[in-house]
Parts: sequence; structure tokens; C-alpha cells
Amino acid sequence: MSAPAPSPLEIVADTPLPRQEEVLTEEALAFVARLHARFTPRRDELLARRAERRDEIARTSTLDFPAETAAIRADESWRVAPAPPALDDRRVEITGPTDRKMTINALNSGARVWLADFEDASAPTWENVVTGQLNLIDAYERRIDFTDESSGKSYALRDASELATVVVRPRGWHLAERHLRAADGREVPGALVDFGLYFFHNARRLLERGSGPYFYLPKTESYLEARLWNDIFVLAQDELSIPQGTIRATVLIETITAAYEMEEILYELRDHASGLNAGRWDYLFSIVKNFRDGGPKFVLPDRNAVTMTAPFMRAYTELLVRTCHKRGAHAIGGMAAFIPSRRDPEVNKVALEKVKADKDREAHDGFDGSWVAHPDLVPVCRESFDAVLGERPNQKERLREDVSVAPGDLIAIDSIEAKPTYDGLVNAVQVGLRYIEAWLRGSGAVAIFNLMEDAATAEISRSQIWQWINAGVEVARDGRTVPVTRELVRELAAGELTAIRAETGDKAYESGEWQRAHDLLLEVSLDADYADFLTLPAYERLRG
Repeated sequence: MSAPAPSPLEIVADTPLPRQEEVLTEEALAFVARLHARFTPRRDELLARRAERRDEIARTSTLDFPAETAAIRADESWRVAPAPPALDDRRVEITGPTDRKMTINALNSGARVWLADFEDASAPTWENVVTGQLNLIDAYERRIDFTDESSGKSYALRDASELATVVVRPRGWHLAERHLRAADGREVPGALVDFGLYFFHNARRLLERGSGPYFYLPKTESYLEARLWNDIFVLAQDELSIPQGTIRATVLIETITAAYEMEEILYELRDHASGLNAGRWDYLFSIVKNFRDGGPKFVLPDRNAVTMTAPFMRAYTELLVRTCHKRGAHAIGGMAAFIPSRRDPEVNKVALEKVKADKDREAHDGFDGSWVAHPDLVPVCRESFDAVLGERPNQKERLREDVSVAPGDLIAIDSIEAKPTYDGLVNAVQVGLRYIEAWLRGSGAVAIFNLMEDAATAEISRSQIWQWINAGVEVARDGRTVPVTRELVRELAAGELTAIRAETGDKAYESGEWQRAHDLLLEVSLDADYADFLTLPAYERLRG
């Protein structure tokens, strides 16, 4: 009997994980290896193109709708493929990582869709990557349960008819998976690992259950990146003899460059496209990143002061709805990140009123659904969309032909009256430090100050600190005007460390990652060279 063929990918991990052999089979690894060999070179070229485009933005301080794709935008005839039944009604979507408890709670939440997140809400430890895949398989096979050791509470799945449809979000193109290495020594892109393992193990399983392999595509920056994903889908379906068009993808429009190419992105994915999503937090991060050295007119004020009613944000969301409905796709609204407090009814009352107003606005603007971060917000979001949709699954017939957006409208940052404040700087330091510390411990979805934060909000925090320092921003502090400097940020970060030690106690503080989080926050906020993603240096420091 001949020996089995060697694995096409080397697993680089000190200790095997429980049940990893159920996910990391020879066949699944061979499938991922073929995707890697075929598509990673193109991914590398597109990452280089991102850098070139950023250099062009730095030179011109402007963006425009691409001239080379004008014919696609002008052609009124094309539409994306009709939505499959499982994705026709998306009025409420809940987001969260794929740990065992969240898997059960999200599926049971009453939301129509669960964004099962391997990206910003999940720190990519090897354990999170592999067990997240296992949890999804176990959920489909109805062999998943969970008991909370601290409370003793048990969790189990409801009837299949009551569960949310799963839409998986793989990692962005910039992140590699250091635990899977090809024969040439190169690490496999995390996006191909997350997509490949999930599709290989679950495509047929989902079809048998009347659903399908559905995906959210994060941090897309151009229609050429959408074309890459489409080619991956075509090959993957052919490899497993799955009918073409089975895969459906919703693209997050969460970069400023993608906002100028929404129609082209849908066109490239038209046989696999399901919709676009207004990923508001990463969108703000992308604006700061791309226009960080564009002068005072591009300085973003405090994160919490940039509401969705700001003119440049209205232009973005209304253009998204118009684009989607013109092409027969779903338009999905942004995140309600509020976490209800069990101890403070007044905090809940004020926050829930804001959430309801936000969801009411989205529903009346023409969105077909929206995101929440907590099960308690599912009824709030549902009520807003029920009031507009009634029994209809969506409102794609609302074409929003009244919307007209000029190129400059999307980057009219100076149209907002709010300015940077000292309290906003303090909050950026606090949120950035607290989030990074949790991420370094392996937790990517973190409740901070009654908001569910993920990597996007930490990116905004450190990017705003960087921008305010380098743009010479001044803020009012104790009755006097002071510049935002590296020295001031160091002072605030040191003070926050002291406050956290007092808050948690010495033992808990010492067992955490606070000093390393502090050092990383200062590195990505204060270095003269701006890091494209804080998760890149953070990944080198990640436990597990």
C-alpha cells in the first residue's frame, strides 16, 4: 500500500488543536493550496496597485469616477443575478465572531442574517481560525451547544426554520495566515484560508439545506479586486462541481476608493453579487488613511461627531442605495454598535432612541436591511424596517433616481461643522488602547463604553491621532488652546494605563497585555511612517 501524498501546505503550529483534523483534511488543504497557487500572485499585484493609488491621492488630493469604466456605468441593461430565497429578505443582520457561544446566539437572535466574522470582529489566532470553522460545521449538523462556566447557563439551537442565514466574512487581502505555508515557504493569504476551508466543507451541506455558500467581502478597494474574487468563485465552484452562481457575495463599501466604483464592483461580480453594505467605521478610517496628508480640509473631527447625516456621509449612503437598486442588488445599512446596559436604564433609553432614529433613516432612505451588534437590538431594527417594508422582502423597486452625487461630494469632509476636541483625543487613546489589548489576547469583538468595538474602530482611533498630530490640530484643554502633539498623546496613554491598573487591580493588569497594547498604539499613532493597517504589526504580537 502506497504512503499518502504529503500535505500541499505545511501546518506551522507547536501543538495540534482539538479536532483540527476535521477541518484541515488533506483534501481541504489541497483545495486551499490550488487557490493560493492560482490567485496569490494577482493578490500581490493588487496590493501593490493600492500603494500606487494612495501615492496618486497624496499627490492630487482628489478622486473621481473611473474614466475607463464609463461605459459600464452608462449601460442601463445589466443587472446582478436574482437573490436566492435565503437572501431575499435581509431586513435585520447581526454581526459577530464565530466562537461557540456567539454562533448559537447569533443564529437564534431573530435576525434574518448572521455575518459570521473571521475578519474585524475576530482576532486571527490559529485557534479562532480553526475552531470558528468547526463551530459552523457543528451548527449545520446541529451538534453544537454551549454552557457558560461562570453562570451555568446553557445554549442550544432553535428549530432550523428560526435560524439566521449565515454569511461568512473572510479576512481582508492584506492579512496572511502564518500557520499555513506553501512549499515555496510563502504564507497563504488569510482570505483564501477562510473562504477555502468554509466553501470546501460546507458548499454541498448548505445546498442540501436549501441555502448556499454566502460571503461578505471586506476592505475591497477597486473593481479589479472584485474581479479577482469573481475568478476565485468560478474556479472554486468548478473544482467542487458546484453550479456556477451558487456563491453569493455582498461587498462592503468601506473604503473611499470603492465608493467611486460601486457599479463596477457589482458588474464584475454580477453572476455572484448579492448586494453592497455601507461599512461606516472602516469607511471613515479609509478616508483618513487616504487623505491623511491632504491638509485641514480633510481633517476628520471626533469619531462620534461624524453622524450619518453629515453631507459627505449622506452622499455615500444615498449613492449606495441608488447604485444597488439600479442593478437589482440589496443595499444593506451600517452598524448599530450600542451594547445595552443591564445597570443603567437611562443610558439604554438615550442610546436606543439614537439606534431607532438611525434605522428609521436607513429604512426611509431605501436600504433593504441593516446591521446590529447585539441581539437586544434585533427588534429595534426589525421594527424600523417592518414599518417601511411591511410584507415585502425588500424595497429594491425604489430606484432613488432623485439622487445625484458629484465626485467631490464624497470627499467634502469640510462640509461638517464639528471640529476635533480634547475629549475626542482622550477617547481615541482610551478606545485604541483597550481594544488592542483585548485583540492581543485573542478577542476581536470588545464591549468598550457600551459600544461593541472591532478593529475598524481601533483603526479610526489611531488614524485620527496620527492625522491630528501631523495636521497641526489644536484643541481646547482646561480653558486654553493646545496643539495635539506626540508628547500629549504619550501623556494621555500613560495616564490611561494608570487608570486601567486602578480599575482592574494589579493581578488582572499584570495578566493582561496592557503594556504591549500601549506600546503598539503609540507605534502606529506616532511613527512618521503611517502603517496601512494596525493589524499587520499587531499580528506579529498576537498570542496563539
